[in-house]
Amino acid sequence: MQQTQAASASESLNATHNSSSSEFLTFRLGKEEYGIEILKVQEIRGYDAITRIANAPEFIKGVVNLRGVIVPIVDMRIKFNLGEAHYDQFTVVIILNLSGRVVGIVVDGVSDVINLETEQLRDTPEFGAVIDTEYIMGLGTVDNRMLILVDIEKLMSSREMGLLEQVSA
Repeated sequence: MQQTQAASASESLNATHNSSSSEFLTFRLGKEEYGIEILKVQEIRGYDAITRIANAPEFIKGVVNLRGVIVPIVDMRIKFNLGEAHYDQFTVVIILNLSGRVVGIVVDGVSDVINLETEQLRDTPEFGAVIDTEYIMGLGTVDNRMLILVDIEKLMSSREMGLLEQVSA
């Protein structure tokens, strides 16, 4: 199964490789920088009141009403087990449009939009069964920075998230 996940992540990165460059929105969780495809981003908002939902998993903070659309909000720091989430003036919610479904993710801060050329993209390293890399498209390098490129659609449609319809493989 792990081999299938790695092959799938590699195919996803190769699809990104096929174009000469791709744009990613970069964001911070703790000291790490992540990137998601810019085409999946609808808007970026400040962190404000979220309505809690009873019996929701801890990483689902609740929902917000965004111009009449009820949007589930996922805290990525909690989802990725990166310690306790602290909310301050830099905390933002990235609103995503994934397969027609609107979902928000809470991150520590947004960095910028980066255009990555094919030669700046690397495949996901193999960790065996120790680390689940199913949702990582690959790694991007910019100057001295390393970006973890997240397949956000695959993450949101995963079994434990269930926020999108299951993606058929």
